[in-house]
Amino acid sequence: MRHTFALIAVVFSAQSAIAAPRYLDDRSTPAALVRSLYNAISLHQYARAWGYYADPEEDGDYADFARGYADTAEASVTVGPMTSEGAAGSIYTTLAVTVTARTRDGKTESFGGCYVVRQIQPAIQEPPFTPLQITDGHLVARSSDEAMPASCDADGRPRF
Repeated sequence: MRHTFALIAVVFSAQSAIAAPRYLDDRSTPAALVRSLYNAISLHQYARAWGYYADPEEDGDYADFARGYADTAEASVTVGPMTSEGAAGSIYTTLAVTVTARTRDGKTESFGGCYVVRQIQPAIQEPPFTPLQITDGHLVARSSDEAMPASCDADGRPRF
């Protein structure tokens, strides 16, 4: 009987390891930052996800943010077309994205949209250093085959 229990425990542990995504916290590029955001959401690390935003309180408080993902079991992002431009010591990059989310009840949802990421020129910063930050994001529920925007407009809104 002990061997059966041990085998079940090993199988369960292997399945658990496969199901959980590896931790990703990468602010080296705008695309890596947005991937890190969805990694944090998939791991239910909402404080980390909240921390990727420049001014997260702009759209509500942390409790509302975390509640917004309460039904999300996991999420992944595909990054599409990107554009960058400089402005007053910062570089702003707009990324088109497709987000696929699976809810706790197994339903899959797709969203298309855009994120705007800001990099403040590292050479002009004083401590504390400010890494890449998300300044804006707009997602729209879409069918999976039509979710990737063709581009993003000047305000970071998707163009389908």
